[in-house]
Amino acid sequence: MNRVGFIATSILVALALLSSMVFVVDQRQFGVLYALGQIKEVITEPGLNFKLPPPFQNVSYIDKRLLTLDSADAEPMLTAEKQRVVLDWYVRWRISDPSQYIRNVGLDENAGAMQLNRVVRNAVQEEINRRTVRELISTRRETLMADVKREVTEAVKGEKPWGIDIVDVRITRADYV
Repeated sequence: MNRVGFIATSILVALALLSSMVFVVDQRQFGVLYALGQIKEVITEPGLNFKLPPPFQNVSYIDKRLLTLDSADAEPMLTAEKQRVVLDWYVRWRISDPSQYIRNVGLDENAGAMQLNRVVRNAVQEEINRRTVRELISTRRETLMADVKREVTEAVKGEKPWGIDIVDVRITRADYV
């Protein structure tokens, strides 16, 4: 009876150890493998992978899908003619280089969204300050969006690249205060 208990316990411990050494990367994610706190490998292909037990290697996942960031605040902005307008905008972005993203932005998508919100807000404010209300809601709206996208792209690809791609920037609403 003692031998059966030992074998059963050994099998359970071996299964627990084996299950802690196997992980699955989904097709919608990047798998980031850490070895003692440092990034060892970024796994981009989906499938079953192996690692050392948790004290030595850990895995975190980052979304590789197209992400959307909506404007969070409704603070008025001034146009070139000193009119106060409230804008709602959104940004479509994705993480392209997970190791740069983790080093320069943070460990999850929320950290990037918070920093990107600040950058986009400043770029929109700067472009709105250069334009009149008529230009904002007329045919020049596309050039406004292109200029904002260019400024945001320059900010995230600057001297410390964020490891993200800006796909689209759009204004969804422009109202007087």
